[in-house]
Amino acid sequence: ETAQDTSGYLTLDRFNFNFVNEDELQTTLTQASEGPDGFANSLKVQTTEPESAVAADEEFRVIYKVEAQDLQQLKFGTSAAERITVSFYVRSSVAATYGFNLYQNDANKVNGQAYTINSANTWERKTLTFIGNTSDVINDDNGIGIQLNWFLMAGSDYTSGSNNGWETFATAKHAVGHNANAVVTTTNATWQITGVQLEVGSQATPFEHRSFAEEFTLCKRYFYSVLYRGGGYHSGNAASFSLQQGMRLTGSDVSSAVLTVGTNKNGAVVKDGGTRAGHSMSAVALSSATNTNNLVCSATMNITLDSGDAAIGGGINLDVAIDMEL
Repeated sequence: ETAQDTSGYLTLDRFNFNFVNEDELQTTLTQASEGPDGFANSLKVQTTEPESAVAADEEFRVIYKVEAQDLQQLKFGTSAAERITVSFYVRSSVAATYGFNLYQNDANKVNGQAYTINSANTWERKTLTFIGNTSDVINDDNGIGIQLNWFLMAGSDYTSGSNNGWETFATAKHAVGHNANAVVTTTNATWQITGVQLEVGSQATPFEHRSFAEEFTLCKRYFYSVLYRGGGYHSGNAASFSLQQGMRLTGSDVSSAVLTVGTNKNGAVVKDGGTRAGHSMSAVALSSATNTNNLVCSATMNITLDSGDAAIGGGINLDVAIDMEL
């Protein structure tokens, strides 16, 4: 995946990217078959077109958002609020100090610590412990509880402040201590991460490896795709399919979900076994009705027909993706 001025979920499940005000920067974002002992893969950022200079208002960071109802054991907002420990393995071609913070969404509070990569091109495990927030509750809902932010670029607007605990967010507190901008100003510079773990308490334990099946099922709470097949469709026809059970929803209405149809893949309209050039299809609505086991979605598809065509006589073959990421 190549990104320039592009923020969002671009490679691995659950990991987001945020680009702000960059000029020339272009990065290649991949899942690399590289990692420390015990890890087969990592998230890799490589600078393919460097930023000539980092202006005060520029930033680039990697983000992981934790669902709020999964963090109730932290007891935030009480005198018994627990400490949190974040651990991860990181490798970069640039040995420097990198900004990192936790952001508590409901309270608009930030708590930052920088970490240092001591040796270039060497996997190192980093452990950062944060005090509990005794003042502000994490809401018990399916919104964002805590956001983890790893900075790869931060201009002076983001580094000029100080941060000594859970403080009301200000841009200047966002990446305090960061001085690793050479990652984005150097052609082919790299930064990689794997083995991310968030734990209650002050100790980092060995990484908890889960099976592929477990991880895949957990990821489908936030995103999955289905293959839809149908036939004899015309403009405005509708198709129904079921959402993954346990998917994150904003109540019973999932109209806020991002629904896409892979028109450049299997989304081309098929007639008589072949792809018909000139036909296109897009999803324009998504609604739902609940039953005992899942949510039944009705997606309205628009088909643009060739001039003179009245309907699609063969069938359609669609990749439909449902995105309910935080």
